Amino acid sequence: MSFSRRNFLIATGVAAASTSVLSACSSGSEGGSGQDNAPQVSGSKTIAIPVGTKADSTGPAAEVKGSVKGGTIYSLQQFDMDHMDPAQIYNSTEAAITVPIMRGLTGYKLDDKGGAVLVGDAATDAGTMKDGGKTWSFTLKDGLKWEDGTDVTMDDVRHTFERLFASFITEGPRYVQTWLEGGDKYKGPYGGKSLSSIEIDGKTITFRLNEARADFNYTLAMRGYSLVPKKHDTKEKYDKRPFSCGPYKIGDRKIGKSMTFVRNEHWDPKTDSIRNAYPDQYVFQMGYELVASTDRWIADQGNDQYAVPIFNEVAPERIAQVLTKPELKKRVLTAVDTATYYWPINTTRIKDVKVRQAINWAWPHQQIQTINGGRATTEIASTILAPVTPGYQKFDLYGAKTTPAGDPKKAKALLKEAGKLGQKLVIAYQQSDTQVKVAVAVKNALEEAGFTVVNKQVDKSTFYTQIGKVDNDFDLFGAGWSPDWPNGYSVFYPCWSGKNIGDGRNNYAQLNDPGVNKAIEAASKITDVEEANKAWGNVDKMILELAAAVPDYHKIRNYLYGSKVGNVIWDSANTCVALCKLYAKK
Repeated sequence: MSFSRRNFLIATGVAAASTSVLSACSSGSEGGSGQDNAPQVSGSKTIAIPVGTKADSTGPAAEVKGSVKGGTIYSLQQFDMDHMDPAQIYNSTEAAITVPIMRGLTGYKLDDKGGAVLVGDAATDAGTMKDGGKTWSFTLKDGLKWEDGTDVTMDDVRHTFERLFASFITEGPRYVQTWLEGGDKYKGPYGGKSLSSIEIDGKTITFRLNEARADFNYTLAMRGYSLVPKKHDTKEKYDKRPFSCGPYKIGDRKIGKSMTFVRNEHWDPKTDSIRNAYPDQYVFQMGYELVASTDRWIADQGNDQYAVPIFNEVAPERIAQVLTKPELKKRVLTAVDTATYYWPINTTRIKDVKVRQAINWAWPHQQIQTINGGRATTEIASTILAPVTPGYQKFDLYGAKTTPAGDPKKAKALLKEAGKLGQKLVIAYQQSDTQVKVAVAVKNALEEAGFTVVNKQVDKSTFYTQIGKVDNDFDLFGAGWSPDWPNGYSVFYPCWSGKNIGDGRNNYAQLNDPGVNKAIEAASKITDVEEANKAWGNVDKMILELAAAVPDYHKIRNYLYGSKVGNVIWDSANTCVALCKLYAKK
């Protein structure tokens, strides 16, 4: 998923599933000296997290020790959500912020340290697999209500999946649409037609797939497959005001400024093993750059004492101050993420592999790491897969680790060899304080290597929408991804298969290489765990041999929060602060 998403371990795309949680996670209570005590992505341990039982799927969620009910939790964010229609959600901020209002057939239950198991959310359990994974069935729980008090029905469940095929759904995940039998010809439910591969029998829904997917129940835990009520489906307008069947609902929303979640009085905690609902409301405030939000958390005054981040981390300019002062560090949640941030190169515009290799050799990895706050916040990357992701193979084709400042002479020599000295590059970057600095560093490094660079700012709220357009006029753009669920398939299929070139898709480099396409297809069919992981590592190397992207860094998160926020833990499944485990201290 764009930005950080999930942190998983799975055997293969067709083998039995399990997930992983990174052990390098801390509440910040130890104190310490900043960079020297930073966790490392490389070498971080993982533990298997199995599919939960029916009992695990039965609510209510276990009470948080010491929790109290009432009050308001605030959040200071950089930007508003581009999408709130679940079918359009493929961004980590949107996925994280909607946990309190959206429920899918499956989801992730957390323990008191943020470790996750896959359970039934709206379903009674995590599903029943038949035919080696080509048929999946889920039974809807009793007592589920929408925010207007009406029942969640099987018509709603069917409609949720059939509307995925509508023409206005352009930017969410495409897995279910690709896998359902007949999905290639189906146009959605609005003409009155149903998809025959979705079958309803009483309160059970059965999906018939065109290929074996033993990880299908993990796929349905993505926010992109959360339930949508048929009666209240406003099509394109649903993106601005979704309907809730979770413990909260949208109370007020001012686009670009703020959004409030208030209690959904029709939510029954007995139906929900995942979510607690301690605060009376959540207030999300937008428009805060990292320095501004960090300074407010440092000051810890008024309502900011009850404020937590979603993705506003400690500003790079404040990281040393925050991590070296014990009174501040005890209010920092630190966690290693599965995200790799990289810069896709538009292969339809930059066709010469030597030019793309020159970009890689010239890259100012070390300077970008410093801009982002140093080793406490990032680890220089030389691969697309993070070291904590199954299938990771250690290699460094362009000297990211050995010459982290870049090698402009080698880059210029490649450009000269290609006859492309002075090659123009149009670079898109997000409109934020940190990314402005990164863009300057990249421009300077590439120009030293013989390129002519034009930097273009893109509004951060719509950045992924803009770079996801086929005709986007950009040669290079910052992006990030981590597994949607536990395997290499959910990294390489959406982002690097030629099948996923199109407006709203995630193959930002528009790479359509026959060898890579064939390798992705082959790897997805391997049932042996070790062989599958080896295959995904080879796919990683193939893509970087084509220099279709510049791996930039793997992420270490540092979240500062207010002194009166209780139980701030890392949600290892959604890789974010666990909103539904927080409470406001009295």
